[in-house]
Amino acid sequence: MNKRILILGAGVMQGPAIRFAKERGLTAVVVDGDPTAACVGLADRFERIDLKDKDAIETFARSLKSDGGLDGVMTAGTDFSATVAWVAERLGLPGIPYETALDASDKERMRARFRAEGVPSPEFLILRETPAAGFELPFAFPAVVKPVDNMGSRGCRRVDGPSELSEAVADALRYSRSGRAIVEEYMDGPEFSVDSLVHDGKMTICGLADRHIFFPPYFIEMGHTMPTALPPEKAAELLAVFERGARALGIRNGAAKGDVKLTSKGPMIGEIAARLSGGYMSGWTYPYASGVEPTKGALSIAVGEAPTGLEPIRAWTCAERAFISIPGVVAEIVGADEASRVPGVKDVFYRIAAGSEVSFPVNNVTKCGNVIASAPSRGEAIDSAESAARSILVRLRAGVAATDAFLAGGTRGASSFPPDSFELPEGVSLEAVEEGDADSLPPGSLSSSDLARLSIVSFPAFAGSSARDYVGRSVGETLDAVRRLVGAPLPFAAGSSSASGSPVLGRRFWASLVRGGYQAGAYAIDLLVGSGSAR
Repeated sequence: MNKRILILGAGVMQGPAIRFAKERGLTAVVVDGDPTAACVGLADRFERIDLKDKDAIETFARSLKSDGGLDGVMTAGTDFSATVAWVAERLGLPGIPYETALDASDKERMRARFRAEGVPSPEFLILRETPAAGFELPFAFPAVVKPVDNMGSRGCRRVDGPSELSEAVADALRYSRSGRAIVEEYMDGPEFSVDSLVHDGKMTICGLADRHIFFPPYFIEMGHTMPTALPPEKAAELLAVFERGARALGIRNGAAKGDVKLTSKGPMIGEIAARLSGGYMSGWTYPYASGVEPTKGALSIAVGEAPTGLEPIRAWTCAERAFISIPGVVAEIVGADEASRVPGVKDVFYRIAAGSEVSFPVNNVTKCGNVIASAPSRGEAIDSAESAARSILVRLRAGVAATDAFLAGGTRGASSFPPDSFELPEGVSLEAVEEGDADSLPPGSLSSSDLARLSIVSFPAFAGSSARDYVGRSVGETLDAVRRLVGAPLPFAAGSSSASGSPVLGRRFWASLVRGGYQAGAYAIDLLVGSGSAR
């Protein structure tokens, strides 16, 4: 009889594990609390169980073991490695001890282990309630606040002084299942992701990637590039500290995924999880770059076998890039076909569809989607991924309160949150732009025939600048995106009003464009027309 493996999670990130299990002849039994999860249909058998309910999963696993046998249990890309270890330990299956898994999933325990073993990591403090005014940290600001037991940067932010601490802790506590927030010293410097497999205490690195983090005070990963651009000696220093961290946690059989920073003090561990990564790295970008599938190795370890085929067979670059939205409700997504046709693009993943509510991301699960591209050279891979991300246009419904509120305050600058889509060049001001005769019109004032005659007051100091939006669009590309969404040529006008009676957009339109990019520019026009697909 075929070996059976129990896989926790039926989402996109668990798809490779389910597929590879079946390819190697394992019977893939999958559990998830969501019966509509993306990869439910791939499973040989699916059982609906909340992944937080380790006792129910243990009971189900025992039923499998007594009825045909169970040879292993695993997950990838979820924060339920402790549940995996619980089941493995209780049923005598291959894996790490439950206490080790807790050390690798609870940031308080993790930091304590690193401190005890001398692994470089930040000083920290645990809070179970929001601090009162005047509360002092045992280390200097800036600091980072996050829940002790969540992933995807949920509830995680930087705080630069005491006045920001209470709100940040309250937010972190909302995301913590155990009601604890951790406040850490801020680690300066660039951040990197590491994936690895460990068998009988021997570690094999399965990728070191540069992470691209934006939008403070939050830590939003807008992509990663594999392999890292670090010099080999610096990469070796990072990996040595990572391996020390995995040993300190006691990970001897399974996977270890880490976030490591190269600080002014040297390499420091952000965190290490006892699983494969959840950001497309283990299942997509490392395989595309190297030809190696870490998931296959993790499956082998989970059923008590030594992993094989871990030696890279090519040296390509793979780039993953995200695309995001300002707040609102999605009317339509334009450009999906163009994105898929960009040379080198391997995958485009969407988290949204028409009708989805969207917001500016405050964590790594509130982005709109991701593009993955691979090529023999680093420049080619990056250019392909970023070009594809720019080609995807998310049009918003007109007249939605969340979008109105985002735009109502006007431009706020690059240091605000959410930041403006564009930063105006030094010395350039919106006050220099004339008001157009369409600026004062109420919503619904224009007809579709008016739309065809609509023009824009020229703003050459901005339009001709090197300014770029959230994903690198130029002002010219942004205007072209607006033209495509609204279906109008939108030429530049000679003045703020037209002698022919054609409406002219002025300062209000440009302010919207600076604040919210192509989405806000199209939204401003859709409001004036008051009809069409954006309604």
